[in-house]
Amino acid sequence: MEQANVDTILEQVRNALAVGDWNQAVALVEALRPPDQADVFGELPPTEQDQLLPRLDLEDSADILEELEEEEAAEVAARLKAEELAQILDEMEPDEAADLLGDIAPDRAAEVLAEMEEPDEVRPLLIHADESAGGLMTSARLTLHGEMTAGQAIAHLRTVAPETEDVYYLFVVDAEIRLVGVVSLRQLIVVPPATRVREIMDADVIHVRSDTDQEEAARLMARYDLLALPVVDGERHLLGLITHDDLVEVLEEEATEDIYRLGGVPEEQPPDVAIPAALRTRLPWLMVNMVTALISGLVLSLFKITIARVAALTVFFPFVAGVCGSAATQALTVTVRGLATGELSPRDGLRTMGRELAISLADGVVIGGLVALIALMLGEQPMMGVVVGLAILLNMLSAGIAGALVPMGMQVLRVDPALASPILVTTLTDTCGYLFYLGLATLSLEMLL
Repeated sequence: MEQANVDTILEQVRNALAVGDWNQAVALVEALRPPDQADVFGELPPTEQDQLLPRLDLEDSADILEELEEEEAAEVAARLKAEELAQILDEMEPDEAADLLGDIAPDRAAEVLAEMEEPDEVRPLLIHADESAGGLMTSARLTLHGEMTAGQAIAHLRTVAPETEDVYYLFVVDAEIRLVGVVSLRQLIVVPPATRVREIMDADVIHVRSDTDQEEAARLMARYDLLALPVVDGERHLLGLITHDDLVEVLEEEATEDIYRLGGVPEEQPPDVAIPAALRTRLPWLMVNMVTALISGLVLSLFKITIARVAALTVFFPFVAGVCGSAATQALTVTVRGLATGELSPRDGLRTMGRELAISLADGVVIGGLVALIALMLGEQPMMGVVVGLAILLNMLSAGIAGALVPMGMQVLRVDPALASPILVTTLTDTCGYLFYLGLATLSLEMLL
């Protein structure tokens, strides 16, 4: 639904609530798709949310809590009565219910679990870390055994399928629930009904352990174009499945996290985040940046005499530092993205640096030559053009090295490259740029006067 239509429905819901017409408000919300329901619900004040949610159909209430942002859903859940929240959680997918319970107070979560009709599917999921494969998976409700015939498997599927949406692949387990194979629904349909499942299953099943990072699991699903990925423990017991919708959520979450961190914001923040909360996450990194900027300032202070004698040098600072800084950001972005997607690893450091050096050399020749030409057009001494052009070329090379190797080094040190690298790369590029530029100017001082 277009945003204009959602806004219209929101206004109609508000008008209905203003006159106490709860039936109309419920009808308007239930007619929407889940993402639109969550948008409308999220715009209502907490008092109206608390009164509206219990009046909705349980399936719609579950959809809304699944679609809301994690913090907002946790706030809504914390205000509901335990029995009301338990009824809604029974309608949610087990992994979504576990995620929500993990976001509220432990004693409150235990109280709600005690009220649920089907807590056994949710409780095992709570023991895994949020950003692990175990924390991402949902229960494997449908499994087959190797000695089943295709006919028996289809009959079993007819019985269980209405309760699950995860009929992409059918995973085969042994008597101890260890993962032993996978078979597609198409295979079961086309073979004779008496065919044993073990005869048509693929025993080479791509899987992950429960402690695998969710980003690695998502990367594996994307690489092999999987709709479902089984999660096992150390002894290969099948614990659950990661489905394609979870993959989309993880990729979006990880991409968003990288974008924020490249901007020096450690945590995801909505546009309307409270100012004190925004300051708590942003200001510390600005302070770190300020400290690193002192290094550039110290380099400049070493050349005060040169700057005082040739004031025209200041005209070209933006070219030497700014343009080369942009080149470093380009190299940094490509490298961080490669590390995030698994296309690059620290072992590729030299190869990556070589490639970025080649690009930086070409950039430096072109940009350095153009800026040298600009210096001549501005009427500066020919030597000024040589100094500026050569400084840009050298700093372009340092930008390529820094943009490639700094994030690689951060990865080796187990520090998030997206968060730590931008400040270090900026400092290195600025410092090297000033050092090259003013150092060359000092050596050529007599020719610049």
